[in-house]
Amino acid sequence: MSEFLRPLDELHLRHSSKWRRFSPDVLPMHVAEMDYEIAPQIKGLLIDFVQRSDLGYLGPIPEVAEAFVGFATRHWNWTPDPKQIRIATDVSVGAVEVMRRLTTPGERVLINSPVYSAFYGWIREVGCEVADVPLVPDLETWRLDIPGIEAAFASGVKFYLFCSPHNPMGRVHDRTELEAIADLALKYGVTVISDEIHAPLTYADQVFTPWLAVSDAARETGIVVTAASKSFNLAGLKASIIITQSATMASRLSVVPPDLHWRSSLLGGFAMAEAFSNCDDWLAQAVAANRAGRDLLTRLMSELLPEVPYWVAQGGYLAWLDVSSLGLGENPANRILEEKRISLVPGVDHGPEYGQYVRINFATSLESIERTVAAIASYR
Repeated sequence: MSEFLRPLDELHLRHSSKWRRFSPDVLPMHVAEMDYEIAPQIKGLLIDFVQRSDLGYLGPIPEVAEAFVGFATRHWNWTPDPKQIRIATDVSVGAVEVMRRLTTPGERVLINSPVYSAFYGWIREVGCEVADVPLVPDLETWRLDIPGIEAAFASGVKFYLFCSPHNPMGRVHDRTELEAIADLALKYGVTVISDEIHAPLTYADQVFTPWLAVSDAARETGIVVTAASKSFNLAGLKASIIITQSATMASRLSVVPPDLHWRSSLLGGFAMAEAFSNCDDWLAQAVAANRAGRDLLTRLMSELLPEVPYWVAQGGYLAWLDVSSLGLGENPANRILEEKRISLVPGVDHGPEYGQYVRINFATSLESIERTVAAIASYR
């Protein structure tokens, strides 16, 4: 076993939700975190901070903006304005605080189901209502419904919580789609909050376009929330960024309290700066490992479960399966957990109409992927 991916018995000693939610006899394939060792540069930084008892409150940290600007320039040919990058505790806190300050209770916030389960909770937390324009499935992926989005905007929806790249589909949205939505957002006065936390994990044969790099219309309408937590496995360190790239939007965000910065983690902030500055090699290794897992999953689905619709991810490490043909009852994920001792994310977590779907995390060992597919295939 390589030093990059630890043996399963060692992983079970970890303290995160992924490894403590269920009993040790359960193989966890649910929570969106990778089973990889963190980058040695980040590990060294954290050890150094602890050894020097440097664990106080987070103060000024220009390193984060500088690091992210460099990362975005290298990877996406996009140069954000460092003065319009601010710290938040994590992406969920950033998105919620932005919506809390800009929305009015009772307003509708657009999403595209099936989507990250927390989106529903964020919208409810600020007293708003969900307006859903579902993605449209085809043989290759699930795509944005541009006419449906325009109809929602025309009906009075003024906020759009956008998942880019998309969780759980692993979809990297086309630039042409993004340009069309940006034009519509400008036309109808819609604010787009783009969650781009999965973006660094895009595969090399795909092109990720940050919302704020799409067009002038996107910059006038958009706010990006992102972090190093998903791509560099740092969720427990609690630090993220909120980004704008227009004077208008920066002014609107002036109502977000400055305490959002101080509520973030010292370790998380400096680890995020280190990740975006000096860990490209580790990231490339993680993306390669994810792609190997995805390719194995794709082959196994074709060989063992050809009747189960499955869409190949364009980035990240999540897979979306329609298991309706297997007759697993109302809650397939729960049945698989009880009978096969493998935990998957129930489809209903991503939208109430997706009860016959499950989400799999394939950022793990090839053996765990094989065990999972074989377990599902045993129901044929």
